[in-house]
Amino acid sequence: MQLEELSAGRGALKAVRTGEGPDIVVLHSLLADRHAFDPVLPKLAETHRVTLFNLPGFHGSQPPVLALMDAYVACIEDGFEEFKISSDAVLIGNGFGGTVALAFAIAHPERISRLVVSDAAAGFPPEGRQQFAVMAQKVAEAGLGAVAEIAAKRVYSPTYLAAHPEKIEERKQVLLGIEPKAFQAACKILQETDLVPLLSHVRVPTLVVCGELDQATPPALNKEIAEKVAGAKYIELPGCGHCPPLEQPEAFLKAIGAFVGL
Repeated sequence: MQLEELSAGRGALKAVRTGEGPDIVVLHSLLADRHAFDPVLPKLAETHRVTLFNLPGFHGSQPPVLALMDAYVACIEDGFEEFKISSDAVLIGNGFGGTVALAFAIAHPERISRLVVSDAAAGFPPEGRQQFAVMAQKVAEAGLGAVAEIAAKRVYSPTYLAAHPEKIEERKQVLLGIEPKAFQAACKILQETDLVPLLSHVRVPTLVVCGELDQATPPALNKEIAEKVAGAKYIELPGCGHCPPLEQPEAFLKAIGAFVGL
């Protein structure tokens, strides 16, 4: 599959694009880069023009100057503008990308027509915030390789990881490609962000998809989004972890298919 490389914000934001048709924009997780969507990309591109953003610190996108959610939203807005993404675009976000997608939908409802949030949180409880603090500290002290096993256990379900122990090394290689300061900034944002009081401001049709065994953003956090966004629908994928496009691509495509128009 041929991918067109894109750049926005005077080179600060990188992305790739493939396919033709209505726009789909993808925002990946903090623990998995845009390649986590490789298993579902061919199907998405059959009927849509798919643009996969590299979040700050990933694959050439510059780390944020300020560790603020507003900075990420502004970055995504630059991409929508410069990549000429239509106002009827479907925005899909997984993990941290799902939280960013929520913030973008709240700030710029006119830029999208539909929102898919996969395994994300509008805000974390104290224990969840502490986990991000621990990961950020480990990275500060020993680099991103130090959190590879933690990341693998948060990305995949226990059953899947037991059957595929090599995925720990795969997560390590993905993480080593991230700018450490960008990872720490994202952890800080996830500790501080609380979009829960703003969920009623989401005005676009919303689908929330969550893996039953997600240890990073458990179903309860995803259900909270679906309950507080007017008209939102919730789908839970049995036996799946934090990144359905990577672990259960066919189930993920089935879950979102009718909603996004596949």
